[in-house]
Amino acid sequence: MSNKGIFTLVLLGVLVLVGANTVFIVNEYERAVVLRFGALVNADVQPGVHIKLPFADRVRKFDGRILTADARPESFYTVENKRLIVDSYAKWRVKNVEAYYKATGGQEDVADARLASRVADGLRNEVGRRTLHEVVSGERDKLMEDLTAQMNETAMELLGVEVIDIRVKRIDLPDDVSESVFDRMAADREKEAREYRATGREQAEVIRADADRQRAVLEANAYRDAELLRGDGDARAAAIYAAAFNQNPDFYAFVRSLNAYRNAFNGSDDLLVVDPSSEFFQYLKNAEGQK
Repeated sequence: MSNKGIFTLVLLGVLVLVGANTVFIVNEYERAVVLRFGALVNADVQPGVHIKLPFADRVRKFDGRILTADARPESFYTVENKRLIVDSYAKWRVKNVEAYYKATGGQEDVADARLASRVADGLRNEVGRRTLHEVVSGERDKLMEDLTAQMNETAMELLGVEVIDIRVKRIDLPDDVSESVFDRMAADREKEAREYRATGREQAEVIRADADRQRAVLEANAYRDAELLRGDGDARAAAIYAAAFNQNPDFYAFVRSLNAYRNAFNGSDDLLVVDPSSEFFQYLKNAEGQK
């Protein structure tokens, strides 16, 4: 290869190298700054294609999307001096690129650590002004809203980031307290269960007594109705007998005597001691029943 060809290749290589160090691209989800010999010359580069001085300027890019600062669980005390283990996280994104770069050097882990530390301090103050019930359920949403507004103002001023949301993932009692709390909860539930059982037994006795009363009333009414029916039947039977007797007294007396004979001599071993001249044998002596 001739010297001219070698020179051409070297020139092309230099041009490619210069071009690669001149043009840079910032994506839509990125934020960037331009440093010239270490000094900040462009604090907020917008997304798109840009040109910089080759070898003199250096581009630092940061993630412009919403990021999560996951804080480690911290121990806080309520206004009642009750200890809680709170696990929280914060959602944030870069808002002021210049302030963010100057405060953190563009390092996301540094921003996470500083933001988590300030969130922990804010949580400590908010929890310390509330009771256990308010922290766990009563004012939890308001606590998060107040803390988010407070941290957003502080983080914007000191770190150049916008705090979008702060949330508590979990609130636990310390291990040395959890067991006693669980025992107390179990005792409370057992007491409540005993009260329910006692109430159930009381209601069962009331229901059983009412059922016994209703049964007694039903049996009494049934016995009354049965006696009324039986009395009415006896009255009707007596009326029928009387009517039959009035129609033919002799025949009625004869039938009654036959029935008496049948009942008296029903068994083979029956023994009857009666005066032969009594009225019992009047139809055996005379067909007309005359003495």
